[in-house]
Amino acid sequence: MPRNCIRETSAKENEIFLWKMDPPNKERRSPENGPSSARPCCSSLKMFLVALSFAYFAKALSGSYMKSTITQLERRFDIPSYLIGVIDGSFEIGNLLVIAFVSYFGAKLHRPKIIAIGCLLMSLGTFLIALPHFIIGRYKFETSIRSSVNSTSDLSPCPVRSSVLAAGPSTSSVPSSGCEHESMLSMWIYVFLGNILRGIGETPVQPLGISYIDDYALEENAAFYIGCVQTISVIGPVFGYLLGSVCAKIYVDIGFVNMESISITPGDARWVGAWWLGYLIAGLITLLSAVPFWFLPKSLPLPERRLAKYSPERTSFIKDSPLLEHKYQADEPANFLEMAKDFLPTLRSLLGNPVYFLYLCITIIQFNSLIGMVTYKPKYIEQHYGQSASKANFLMGVINIPAVALGMFSGGVIMKKFKLSIMGAAKFALGTSLLGYFLSLFFFAMGCENASVAGITRSYTGMESLYKVDSSLLASCNADCQCPETNWDPVCGENGLTYFSPCLAGCRTSHGSGIDTVFEECSCVAVGNHTASAGQCNNRDSCHRVFPYFLALSVITSFIISLGGTPGYMLLIRCIRPQLKSLALGFHTLTTRTLAGIPAPIYFGAVIDTTCLKWGQKKCGGRGACRIYNTTAYRIAYLGLTLGLRTASFFLCILGLVVLRRHVRRQEHNTLANGGTAAGELQALRKEENNSCNSDQCPQTADYGPERETRL
Repeated sequence: MPRNCIRETSAKENEIFLWKMDPPNKERRSPENGPSSARPCCSSLKMFLVALSFAYFAKALSGSYMKSTITQLERRFDIPSYLIGVIDGSFEIGNLLVIAFVSYFGAKLHRPKIIAIGCLLMSLGTFLIALPHFIIGRYKFETSIRSSVNSTSDLSPCPVRSSVLAAGPSTSSVPSSGCEHESMLSMWIYVFLGNILRGIGETPVQPLGISYIDDYALEENAAFYIGCVQTISVIGPVFGYLLGSVCAKIYVDIGFVNMESISITPGDARWVGAWWLGYLIAGLITLLSAVPFWFLPKSLPLPERRLAKYSPERTSFIKDSPLLEHKYQADEPANFLEMAKDFLPTLRSLLGNPVYFLYLCITIIQFNSLIGMVTYKPKYIEQHYGQSASKANFLMGVINIPAVALGMFSGGVIMKKFKLSIMGAAKFALGTSLLGYFLSLFFFAMGCENASVAGITRSYTGMESLYKVDSSLLASCNADCQCPETNWDPVCGENGLTYFSPCLAGCRTSHGSGIDTVFEECSCVAVGNHTASAGQCNNRDSCHRVFPYFLALSVITSFIISLGGTPGYMLLIRCIRPQLKSLALGFHTLTTRTLAGIPAPIYFGAVIDTTCLKWGQKKCGGRGACRIYNTTAYRIAYLGLTLGLRTASFFLCILGLVVLRRHVRRQEHNTLANGGTAAGELQALRKEENNSCNSDQCPQTADYGPERETRL
């Protein structure tokens, strides 16, 4: 009799367990609809994939557009690079505020609707970033020849000293009108707050979206689906940088000023594009991405093929897992207090996994390198190779980002085709990272000489090399003029030297207007007709020759490094227990953005600021944005910091591989041991039951079969 009870109870438990793992769908079970179990699940999952891909596209577009506008924001608000890093890092501050709670509690609530709310907040933050343009005054760039615009009369950029002294102090030392109002409130604060709101809204998209796919997709398709979503997230920056390229060509106050009166071009260091326009477009796209998630279900039935593959040990594990049981009984209300009490023990259990902890440390260091490099790469192209902001953004979007997208997608395909194990994925990711690292060392050889600027990088005779930081620009040839040394209004002399302003070039007369202005009788230009034209000289031929090689190597290294992106991400998912998946993804995002996303742009920007040779001056006084960099020092600082961080991460990678190998061997040993024990117990149970059945004490039920027992 006890044996009969044991067998009957086991069958009943199996039936209850199957009911939990595959909750009844009323439409599917009804006689009218017939047996159509797979279609609703697959269609809903595909709809979620499309919606999540669009949300990834929207957030990636707005994020990349933010990075494409760093030089525009730097010039518009007249702030140094480190402060731009603070603005860029404010996105991660928003993530820091809520990501741990969203990842933990969001996994137990309606994940699609939480993602929809996040998209709405992202949209609102993007609109807030564009707000300063509509409440701030018109952009006024530095120039010492304002009165010559739209004038064909001869005007003197170099007034004689006596007349200047009679007129009073230099205009550069007198605060302009409206200065008191602007000093009370810095407009970049709105950009800072808007980016924080973007970070808060972006929080649920990745951890809840990825865990939702991994929960309800077949195991062999999960890596491919996640690879597709990650690829879409890399395609988003293509359009983000292209949007940045288009907006950078448009003058910031387009429609409000006469463009013929603008004496600068997009290649000028004072040019500011229509940065606000792209944020309005990105905000609208993000707003649309929130719509589909409101119509998606809270949970999906587990695919039957995936259920059939579960081994007896894994089935027993899922049955005993409270989080997974909740996952398939999604309609049960969650107790908030119980979830809160369980948070710290769960987090402690997660960080107690040595593989996960080492993976976390490695990605923190590598993300510091990656985020700092990507944030300032367009600026590096502008300053080092003399390209305009529009062209730098265009090249990032058309050449560099597609290589990253192709690498991410190819990595997912390779992992699916070769069915890489955890160790295989780790070795593949490390190998691609090392290869890309060694190729990146060639960037140091692709140097570019400094621009020839009289009094800063060259003497006024053009023969001696100088590297003076904020030194006096006065010389004997311009000593008769009372020239402001803070107004960056470059002119190109016939001798190929760039002068800080027409006054500092010693020019006495000028004619023409706007960009066609020509300066004559320039005492510092000692060759030809002693003339100079508006704008900086463009005679860095070696830069133009080496720039294509820089682009080619950048594409190759980006593709190779991105190959390991998807296998590395799957390593993160597979090295932890399933019930900790959402928390692990969320905590990984939290720590990388806190310890990499926030500080990296700030200290990268601070290091770049140390290479500045000449700073601009704010409207109300004080140091503004940098006008000229020491390109050699810029290259060493930028590339050295990027590759130095990656060098440090490889030491932890070696330790991580050793720990992972031990972890995998231990798991294999435990699986074999548990499998042998379970098989022995099952054989003993069958033997006892057969003996009982031979004594006519074991009636067979109609729905009992060895196949079902073996599967369970």
